[in-house]
Amino acid sequence: MTTPLVIAIDGPSGSGKSSVARGLAQRFGYRYLDTGAMYRAVTWFVLDRGVDPADPDAVVTLLPDLELVSGTDAAAPTIRVNGTDVAGPIRGDAVTAAVSLVSAVPQVRERLRQLQRETVAQAVSEGTGIVVEGRDIGTEVLPDADGKVYLTADPEVRAARRAAQDADSDHGSAGVAATAESLRRRDALDSTRATSPLRMADDAHLVDATHIDLPQTIDAVAAVVGLEPSSAVTGQEE
Repeated sequence: MTTPLVIAIDGPSGSGKSSVARGLAQRFGYRYLDTGAMYRAVTWFVLDRGVDPADPDAVVTLLPDLELVSGTDAAAPTIRVNGTDVAGPIRGDAVTAAVSLVSAVPQVRERLRQLQRETVAQAVSEGTGIVVEGRDIGTEVLPDADGKVYLTADPEVRAARRAAQDADSDHGSAGVAATAESLRRRDALDSTRATSPLRMADDAHLVDATHIDLPQTIDAVAAVVGLEPSSAVTGQEE
């Protein structure tokens, strides 16, 4: 029997990290943690409290009042802030526009990094594998992860896929052109921030999903991190 692994998947916005990580976790019966949703949840909390996300000192003052719980069931992941289900609201335009600002606050990253490591430690202690996706998982959060992947795709493809995904959501799509510009800004902010910038870990495997679909991308990620087809959970939808 294969020992369950800790898998870290990083990459820029719109690269398909969430879909791939969740699909991989479902295929192999692993847990799934979307760290981007955690940062979005903190951002939602900041905005809900009427605090300027561009004021890091004000953001930090809210942290003692924050209770963030991320459910790791890959079939039905959840995220709650102080008991409120925020899975829908965190995908809105206001949160999307402000999340890079809040994510850049060192105290926010330290708080969430601790929560992320605790979640992984719990999975490991229970003998369950886990797939964690974000922007600094392989470099900062889990530098000793069993498998690391940097998932990317051409900017035009990322924009088209994100716009299509948004079109099926409650908040709707702003269109491919507007989405492309939003991703460009997010990439620039995430890659140049002083604390935990987006970058590929030295020992990560690069997977380019530009010309492959979701099942093929999951196949590619599974192969490079050493997950065997024989260890897949039968009857799982991808």
